[in-house]
Amino acid sequence: MISRRKFLTATSIVAGATTIPASLAIAQPAADDSSLPTSIARLQSRRSEATPITKEERSERQERARKLMAENSLDAIVLMEGTSLRYFTGTRWWGGERMFALVLPSKGSAFYICPSFEEGRAREQLANAPEGDHAEVRTWQEDGNPYALLNQGLQDRGIATGKLGIEESIRYLFVNNIAQNAPHATLVSATPVTAGCRMIKSPHEIALMRLASQVTLSVYEAVYHALREGMTQHDVGDLMEKAYARTGFPGDASVMVGEYSANPHGSNTPQTIREGTIIMIDDGCVVEGYQSDITRTFVLGKAADKMKQVFDIVHRAQSAALAAAKPGAPCGSVDDAARKVITDGGYGPDYKYFTHRLGHGLGMDGHEWPYLVRGNKTPLQTNITTSNEPGIYIPGEFGVRLEDDMHVTENGAELFTPQSPSLEDPFGK
Repeated sequence: MISRRKFLTATSIVAGATTIPASLAIAQPAADDSSLPTSIARLQSRRSEATPITKEERSERQERARKLMAENSLDAIVLMEGTSLRYFTGTRWWGGERMFALVLPSKGSAFYICPSFEEGRAREQLANAPEGDHAEVRTWQEDGNPYALLNQGLQDRGIATGKLGIEESIRYLFVNNIAQNAPHATLVSATPVTAGCRMIKSPHEIALMRLASQVTLSVYEAVYHALREGMTQHDVGDLMEKAYARTGFPGDASVMVGEYSANPHGSNTPQTIREGTIIMIDDGCVVEGYQSDITRTFVLGKAADKMKQVFDIVHRAQSAALAAAKPGAPCGSVDDAARKVITDGGYGPDYKYFTHRLGHGLGMDGHEWPYLVRGNKTPLQTNITTSNEPGIYIPGEFGVRLEDDMHVTENGAELFTPQSPSLEDPFGK
């Protein structure tokens, strides 16, 4: 799925680029050190610190999925192209309107439905799946019916009349055809299984996300020290690209300046950095498939008193959310804690100035389960990871958002990166 940062990147090609992609950074040679600002030239590659997810880990994930299927009375789940397929098999697939699917039963072996002409590509990738070279791949020709093939697989496993969980990102085209060709199966949501697995991160996943956050913050700091009055978003994006190329990981950046920082997801209007003007950078990178999502707000030079007051309120709101996040706490209560600080600070009620939810789950997707939003009664669990991103947005003036990635621990929660201490010294040095 396209992220809103990538969406802004695409639209900026026509409308004046506020978001500059660094997603191709690792595919490009690093610039000559002599041409880089000193702060960026000092960055070092950290790729050697990132260990890929193993076939054995994916096998453990599938077993966890089977346990959740049993708990939720599901007989199998269906996965197609997208993050959950990568999570359980390591397979990166694009198939358009042609059906490529994994059917994972609660009991017995998994099987795949694949276009016949794609079998070679599929088996090449399935070498990294738990089944490896022994994966059962059922193929269909261009004039064949892949949905009937799927139903036959269900019949062969004795679950053609069972409950079939459909992963939430599967398009209606496929769901409708599955329903028509497997008429005795009951189609339900697979989210209790897919989200149930992906929400709870392993120590390895936590380590990759911690590294991603550290890399992003190091890029932020390097770019911050290279900023000069008169630079545009294009200039900042170029610095971001060069910085990420130094670290060895792909990332992208959304840059908002002055009054445009009051729009939480930016603007396509061209903007120029001025001394004493709010600058907001929202950015993340990907480390072995795991994402960071961090926002820093700062000024070059001296900040106005009102800016400092707003920053202080947002900083306290982020701290209150961190203190409220603990195993068993409803997701909505963490939003409540941050929103109370902002309302008590004079920027309420409700969503008047803090216009969005506190945070979202984070992992292989930039936004995934669970969501820290008012009314969400889902209890937090140990090793859930989310963003913690309170903000105050004053139309026509400026916005302040502080975002760090948060890990729920056995006794509370931690941020993967230090909180930003101030607008004028955002990295505490």
